[in-house]
Amino acid sequence: MARGQEPLVARGPPSDGSDDIEEEDALLTGQRTSKQAPTNNSVLRSRWKDIALFTWALLATAAVIVLAVVYQHSRTESPRGDGKIGNGADRPSGKRNLIFMVSDGMGPTSLALTRSWRQYTEQLPYDQTLLLDEYLIGQSRTRSTSSLVTDSAAGATAFSCGHKSYNGAISVLPDHSPCGSVMEAAKRMGYTTGLVVTTRITDATPAVFASHVRRREMEDEIALQMIGDTHPLGRIPDLMLGGGRCHFLPNSTGDESCRNDDVDVRRVAGDMGWDYISTRKEFDGLGTNPKLPLMGLFAYDDIPYEIDRQYQGDTYPSLEEMTRTALDALSAATADKDQGFFIMIEGSRIDHAGHGNDPAAQVHEVLAYDHAMAAVLEFIKDSATPTLMVATSDHETGGLALARQLHPTYPAYLWYPGVLANVTHSASHTSHEYHDYLSASRLTSNMRGWLTTLLSESLGIHDPSPSEMASLIDHPALASYTFADMISRRAQTGWSTHGHSGADVNIYSSDPVAARRLVGNHENTEVGDFLRWYLGAEDEVEKVTKTLRKHLEVTDDAGEGKVWLGSVPESSERLDGQDHMDHYVGDHKKRGEHEGCEVLTFDHTQNDARKKSINHSFAARQLKRVE
Repeated sequence: MARGQEPLVARGPPSDGSDDIEEEDALLTGQRTSKQAPTNNSVLRSRWKDIALFTWALLATAAVIVLAVVYQHSRTESPRGDGKIGNGADRPSGKRNLIFMVSDGMGPTSLALTRSWRQYTEQLPYDQTLLLDEYLIGQSRTRSTSSLVTDSAAGATAFSCGHKSYNGAISVLPDHSPCGSVMEAAKRMGYTTGLVVTTRITDATPAVFASHVRRREMEDEIALQMIGDTHPLGRIPDLMLGGGRCHFLPNSTGDESCRNDDVDVRRVAGDMGWDYISTRKEFDGLGTNPKLPLMGLFAYDDIPYEIDRQYQGDTYPSLEEMTRTALDALSAATADKDQGFFIMIEGSRIDHAGHGNDPAAQVHEVLAYDHAMAAVLEFIKDSATPTLMVATSDHETGGLALARQLHPTYPAYLWYPGVLANVTHSASHTSHEYHDYLSASRLTSNMRGWLTTLLSESLGIHDPSPSEMASLIDHPALASYTFADMISRRAQTGWSTHGHSGADVNIYSSDPVAARRLVGNHENTEVGDFLRWYLGAEDEVEKVTKTLRKHLEVTDDAGEGKVWLGSVPESSERLDGQDHMDHYVGDHKKRGEHEGCEVLTFDHTQNDARKKSINHSFAARQLKRVE
């Protein structure tokens, strides 16, 4: 810098800090300081300055704490508004509809599986997602009171009652007392109500909204409660669409019935005013304003998997079709009423595909559910009544993984959606074809050739290994699981169980502002809490619970009193439905002491199923089963 040039930042006069440094140096060296001792006035000013700073800091801290509390309160309690959905209102006022969707057994990996499969089959870019992905707002934790891994009964009871319970409980608490459901409360408040499923209408998820039993397998009793015959509150649902006709037919009808008595539930329902349909033709004739109450049972047991149903569209309606019909019916029924409607719609057989470890069946089930959600969102867009959709799963099934290690060496990072694209039928349907072939007493000399054709046409498999063929021929009772494993190995999708897992599941909503209480990670009971809160049914649920507990006994047709909940289970009794697993595509998960068979083993490494022993009745039931 040139002499005399002023720097950009001119030096100021020495600060008091330099004097402090000189004083500190003098004290350290033992020298006398030139700084004079402070006067009384300067000491007093310093003390007042310290007091002022302390007071300011204290007030600032208090202000921060108050603001933090106010902010947190505003996060959990929505600000007041005019009650319209989507504006951040605390709770909508006036007439409104609530659509609750359940994807039974669908975990986050099921979404990834279906997303990649759809991108592959439709040649879509990698960022082309499912409709579901656009409405994700959170996740739910799923454990029950009896296990870290819930079943559908306890999982759905958390939705219907807002309480945890034991596996196998249908809207009853761990002490075996009934808990009022949100649908029961909504019905008493004047809402019109509905249930749409692809499994049996008496299965766990739909059952918890309109019945109460201590064991989920009490489907005969559930059927009577759901039509309002033995339910203390009378009829709860105004509309029921799904499968499970066998629980409504008297056992005198033979193979068409699965009841343990000769009660014709259809006749009882008809006497109570229900309109009953069971065929595709009757379904198509409903129009947009059918008579309620309406019960449509379109299958003896469960409606077939979507991958199989698509070839039987003239027999069974799809989940999307039933959803559209139900929404039109409920909307028409409430057009001139002060209250709207509440409906539960379930993609039921995602769960069954997981139980069967069948990835091809699962992608079609998830996509069918995605289409049903599209129908719901379309309805919401066009509805004159404010309507909210909330969706979640009760649990994950199968422990699905999009990777599989087939050998001891380090695996490649991949899986093959193209394998699933070649599959035209579920492993279950293919197994039934095989069993039909065997039961027809055909000569088995050409069985290998027949199986080779079946594998090629139904599963897109052209290279069965010798061990796979041997497994199918030697152990036909396990064919469904062998077929599913053949698909999974080639697609390199992994499964950890034929049962449920404890994974968190996703939460979705058509309006994340209206449903912002469910944004983030929550217990499944909080989903139930939200349903009650949104409908304004909290107090009514408590009233329903008290009423149910006052009427634990009803009088049957013979004039005798009976406990409609069923007896209290023994402490050692399994209540999660695993002793009634025929509905989950096979019996191999049953234990030997119940079925006269020993434990079955399945060697995935060699892809060869081996059973130590199995009685003839076991195999006979497998061959007799129909979809």
